[in-house]
Amino acid sequence: VNFTYLQPANMAKNEPTSSEAVVAAGEHSGDTHTAADTERPSSALPAVLNKKKLQKMQEQYERRGIVYISRIPPHMKPQKLRQLLEPYGQLGRLYLALEDPRLRRKRKEKGANTGKNFTEGWVEFEDKQNAKDAVQLLNGQPMGGKRRSAYFYDLWCLRYLPKFKWDHLTEEINYQKAIKEQRMAVEVSAAKRERDFYLAQVDASKAQAAMLERRRERSGAEATPPADPSGGMPAEQPQAADKPAKPVVVRRYGQRKPKADPILDDGVPSLSGGLLKQLAGRKRPVHARS
Repeated sequence: VNFTYLQPANMAKNEPTSSEAVVAAGEHSGDTHTAADTERPSSALPAVLNKKKLQKMQEQYERRGIVYISRIPPHMKPQKLRQLLEPYGQLGRLYLALEDPRLRRKRKEKGANTGKNFTEGWVEFEDKQNAKDAVQLLNGQPMGGKRRSAYFYDLWCLRYLPKFKWDHLTEEINYQKAIKEQRMAVEVSAAKRERDFYLAQVDASKAQAAMLERRRERSGAEATPPADPSGGMPAEQPQAADKPAKPVVVRRYGQRKPKADPILDDGVPSLSGGLLKQLAGRKRPVHARS
């Protein structure tokens, strides 16, 4: 049986194909376009969500439910947690909070487990009814799994969060992150101020030590006696004659003697009783003369 290969008419005559013809025509006209440009639709605009799609997305968003896990067993990873919860409903996003880095550092220093542990978590169910059912079934029950696992006897600590969405969680996480960054910036600025103060004190101490050293050298140079110009021993300074000491002048100022206290001091003259009665007593009645 003979098979005959049939070529298109334009290829038999060595004529260019449609794309080659477009390129050749562009070269003659001064414009260069490729076949891809010719096949691209004229209105290449991005797809816009219509009202029905937006409404559907809003319904899916409102249908979702969040479950809070107050305790994550040690050594449990997010993949294992998702594997344990997937039989109770379709899961969406999952977030687990890491433990304090200081606790992990202490655990490393003591030679214990160096892996990452989680303290709490949030799980998003695509259907809030599944989330409620999972909380009702699992809360307070053993986690299960393989009996050899480290968290086989750990209990579920679940709680359904009504009217709570994933956006609320991200807002809280961003808020805590901003607080942490602000606290870190304050601590860094305080450390810089302490460093600058310490360096300033060190510079001041060095300058004071250099000043004292210069004063000591200057006082030592002044105390050294001048050398004899003949090359002998240093010339002795003439001793000053003993000057008479200046008399100490003590000035005294006349003062009045203090008066004696009639109550505390003894031997103080006092007024007679009759005189005191006349001064402070009642007046005697005046009798009419007959």
